[in-house]
Amino acid sequence: MRAAKSSEVPLTKAIDTCEHLDAADDAAEPDPRTPGHCEDCIEDGKGAWVHLRMCLTCGHVGCCDSSPHQHADEHFRQTGHPVMRSVEPGENWRWCYIDARLR
Repeated sequence: MRAAKSSEVPLTKAIDTCEHLDAADDAAEPDPRTPGHCEDCIEDGKGAWVHLRMCLTCGHVGCCDSSPHQHADEHFRQTGHPVMRSVEPGENWRWCYIDARLR
């Protein structure tokens, strides 16, 4: 087994951290663009969503992966904005799409 060079990050450190979630923790949170509603479902005239998620880069509110249209995931694929948070009452978790990490 090779010893890690002093400039290398240990594997356990790399797995346990997420620069996108860390940056989101340090940044001011945007206001939701459509509080309480999925922005894309409203635009499409389809109001059927399960849970809502908000992009911490721009404030886009989209429906979750359990919803028929999965607009939060689509927003990430179109924009590359990495972190969404739940906007459901009583939930305060964040998800990084790039690193598939939950905090």
